[in-house]
Amino acid sequence: MVTFDFNGKTAIITGAGMGIGKAIALTLVRAGCAVGVNDINPDHVFTIEESIQQMGGRVMAMQGDVSNRFQVSALIEATREAFGRVDYLINAAGVYKTGEINKVDEWDWRRQLDVNLTGAFFCSQLISRVMADDGGGVILNFTHSANTLASGVGYIASKGGVVAMTKQFARELAPKNVRVNVIAVGNIVDNDIPSSSQNFMGHVGTPEDVANMALFLLSDSARFITGACIAVDGGMD
Repeated sequence: MVTFDFNGKTAIITGAGMGIGKAIALTLVRAGCAVGVNDINPDHVFTIEESIQQMGGRVMAMQGDVSNRFQVSALIEATREAFGRVDYLINAAGVYKTGEINKVDEWDWRRQLDVNLTGAFFCSQLISRVMADDGGGVILNFTHSANTLASGVGYIASKGGVVAMTKQFARELAPKNVRVNVIAVGNIVDNDIPSSSQNFMGHVGTPEDVANMALFLLSDSARFITGACIAVDGGMD
């Protein structure tokens, strides 16, 4: 089993209160990383902060909405103040709403774009400036494998945008030693997206399966990987 050492490193994880974001935060802490965790739900923020503290980990927790540029800036500033720098950004915050195309209302459409796409943009844009000044870093985004969720047009559209945005960020930031990749997630248990076993392996994955890939992409073992979309989906694509 490959192990990664993130001692002396700092990560910001949005949407860290549950599911994939929570799994990545806890896995990074076990690997020695300090973390700044964010979630829009204050109860989730308290719970993840308490869990990390009980593990003996270093954590800065802040409630906030990633679609609010000022709150994103505050999260970055607070994390840097607590730990001195930010090496990694994990854009795990996301919302999903079902509904046939003709029944999707404007609020649900805009909210999914605001959080899933614009939120990831704000976080990535602001942290990229910090990382460039500090000598480099890694940004990690998320999409859905194959983008084939039924009745989720807002989610599909927003996550398709995340893939395109990832490639553009990777292209522009490579000279500044900032890598940017996206994980295409399949059917995962314990998150807000409906899961099934429609893949080659016949079973759903776990948030920890995604967290393990995230640690690889954040590590120096992936130092020659940027602009990539990596599937963790059991073969559903």
